[in-house]
Amino acid sequence: MREVIMPALGAAQRTGRLVRWLKREGELVQAGEPLMEIETDKVTVEIEAPASGILTGVRLREGEEAAVGQVIAWIAAPGESAPQSESPPSSGEKSAPSGAIYAGIRATPVAARLAAEHGIDLQEIRPEGGWVRKQDVLAYLEQRQRLTSPSHPEGRIPASPKARRLAQELGIDLRQVPGSGPEGAVRAADVLAFHASRQAAVSSPPPLPGVWRAMVDRLTRSWPQTPHFYLQREVHAARLLTWHELAQKRSPIRLTYTDLLIKLVAAALRAHPRINSWWHEGTIVIHEEIHIGLAVATEEGLVVPVIHHADRLTLEEIAARRQELVERARTGRLRPEDVQGGTFTISNLGMYGVDTFMPVVNPPQAAILAVGRITERVVPAHGQPAVQPMLTLTLACDHRAIDGARAAQFLATLAELIEEPLGLLH
Repeated sequence: MREVIMPALGAAQRTGRLVRWLKREGELVQAGEPLMEIETDKVTVEIEAPASGILTGVRLREGEEAAVGQVIAWIAAPGESAPQSESPPSSGEKSAPSGAIYAGIRATPVAARLAAEHGIDLQEIRPEGGWVRKQDVLAYLEQRQRLTSPSHPEGRIPASPKARRLAQELGIDLRQVPGSGPEGAVRAADVLAFHASRQAAVSSPPPLPGVWRAMVDRLTRSWPQTPHFYLQREVHAARLLTWHELAQKRSPIRLTYTDLLIKLVAAALRAHPRINSWWHEGTIVIHEEIHIGLAVATEEGLVVPVIHHADRLTLEEIAARRQELVERARTGRLRPEDVQGGTFTISNLGMYGVDTFMPVVNPPQAAILAVGRITERVVPAHGQPAVQPMLTLTLACDHRAIDGARAAQFLATLAELIEEPLGLLH
C-alpha cells in the first residue's frame, strides 16, 4: 500500500488544489505514469504515480484543496483496501482545519456557516464520511424542502396569488422556488429573491483561470509581507547587441537577448552569492546552485519555469532549455521539476516596448531583475552628446535578506558584464 500525498512544489507552498484525476478510482496505474494535475500557488503541473497498483481510497475531489503532505489517495496491490480514516475532508470550501468541531460535530467551516444560515442542526445531518461538508448540507436542504412541501392535486405548488402572478410574468417555475411561508408556501418575496439570484448568476463574470488566481494569491501575499526596495541602472547595450549578432551567426538555434542576460546574470550571481538567496522561515538561505526562474506570460496567467544550473550551461544550452520551458508553459505541460528550486528570477518585458517597470519579488526568493527594451537615447560620450543603445535594469530586493550595498554591487557587476561581455572570459 503506497500513500498518494499532496506534493510540495515550492518552499512557500502550504496547500495544493486538485485540478483533475488522470486515473479513475479502481483503475490500474503504473509507477511514473501521470496520475493527477495539481495547481499550486505558481503553476498547474502533472504529478506522476509514486508506485504501481490500483488507485483506491480517493479522498480529494476535483477542485478541492488539501494541505501539503496530506494523504489524498492510496495505490494498493490487488486485494488490498485503503485504510479507514476520520481525517477531515479537504475541499474547494478551503481546507477544514484539523479538529474543527461545531456543536460537537466535525464540520468544515463553510458547511457550518451554511447550516447556521438555514437554521439547521448539524446533528440532524448524516454525512457519508466522518465530516459534514458543504454538499452534505445542500443535500439535507433539498431533502427537507421535499418533505415540507405538501402534496397537492395535480402537483399544484402552495403559493400566494401574488407569487403566482410574479412567477408567470418572470417565467419562473414555482417548483424551483424555496418557499418561506406556512408549510413551505411560496411568497412573492421568495419569487423576487429567486429571480435576483438567477440574474446575478447569469451576469456574474466567469471564474478566473486557476493559474491567474494562483498568481494573484502569491503576489498578494508577497507585496505586503516583503519589504521591497528597488535599484535602477541604465546600461550601454552596444556590446550586448554585437555579442548577440556574432553568437547568432555561430549558433544553429535562435538566440534571444534573454538568453544572453541569463548567462550574464548567472555569472554575476556567482560573484555575489548573497543575492542568490531565499528568505525562508525567518532565516537567510544562501544557495550554492544557481537556478534562474524566467517569468513567462501565458493565456492563463504568469508562471515562472526554472533554468537549473544556469551558470554551468553554454549559451546554446540555455537557449534550448528556455525554448522548451516556454513551450511547456504556454501549452500547460510544465512538470514539477520545471518550476522547483528557483533562486533568482528575471522578468523581461522589453519585447513589449516597455522601458522600465517595478517587479514584485517572487517568494521565497530574495531578488528579481526587471529588464526593459533596448532603445536609442542621447547620452554623453567623451564630453559630447551621442546616440547610443541603452537598456534599463531594475533590481527589486527583499530587504530582510539583502541590503542596499550588496544589491548595488551585484547590479554594478551585471552592468559591467553587459557593457563588456568579454568579462565572462576572465
